[in-house]
Amino acid sequence: MKSLTLNKRHKTTEIKKRSSISMLKSRSPVVEQYRTIRTNLQFSSVEKDIRSMIFTSANAGEGKSTTSINVAAVFSQQGKRILIIDADLRKPSVHTNFNMENYLGLTNIISKQNQLLDAVQPSIYPNLDVLTSGPIPPNPSELLGSNGMVTVLDEAKQHYDLVILDTPPVNAVTDAQVLASMTDGVVLVLSSGSTEIHQAQKAKELLENANAKILGAILNKKKQKYPDEYYYYGK
Repeated sequence: MKSLTLNKRHKTTEIKKRSSISMLKSRSPVVEQYRTIRTNLQFSSVEKDIRSMIFTSANAGEGKSTTSINVAAVFSQQGKRILIIDADLRKPSVHTNFNMENYLGLTNIISKQNQLLDAVQPSIYPNLDVLTSGPIPPNPSELLGSNGMVTVLDEAKQHYDLVILDTPPVNAVTDAQVLASMTDGVVLVLSSGSTEIHQAQKAKELLENANAKILGAILNKKKQKYPDEYYYYGK
C-alpha cells in the first residue's frame, strides 16, 4: 500500500493495488497486449498527432473502464504526460479503480466551481494523472456537450500530451457521441462472447453518425485457445 499526498484541495488518500490495473506486472502477457494496443493507436493517424481520445463500449460491463485505465498507464510508461478523465457522469468507476476521492472532479470544472489543476489527482503511476467525475449531475449529456467541456479539454491539452476519456456505453446514452466531436478519435471496446454483432454494428453506426473518427475496436475477454498462448485478454 502506498500513501499519496494530493494537492491542497484533496485529503491524503491511500492507494491500493487493484486487480483491474495490470501495469503492476510489467512483463505479463496481458500488459504486452496493452502495449500492442498503444502501438496500434500511435499508428492509427498519420496526418496529425492524437491528443485526445474517448473509450466507449456498445453496452455496459464490456470492460471499457479497465481498458482505458490500462491503456493510459502504458502510454505514461513512455514518459508522456497523460490525463485520464472519468466522463461517465452516470456510473463513474475510475476513482474506485485508483481508490481515490470523488467529491471534486469533472463536473465541478465544467460548472466553473473549481480549476482543472486543483481537481486533478496524481496516480500510482509516474506521468499519469486522474480527473474523477465529481458529483453526478442531473443532466450529464447537456453538461458534456457544453462550452465548459470544450474549455476543459482545451486546457487539459495545454498541460498533458494525451487526454483519455472514459465514457458511458454508446448504445445506452448519447454522451459518447456528444464527446466524439470534441476529441481526435474513439476506441470501441467489445466483449468476446457477450457483445452481439448487431449491437457492435449499432454502436459503430451511432459513432459514425456523430462524425466520430473511430481509431479501432478492442475485443476484450477473449479466451485462449491453447495453454501456451497468452492469457486471455482482459483476465
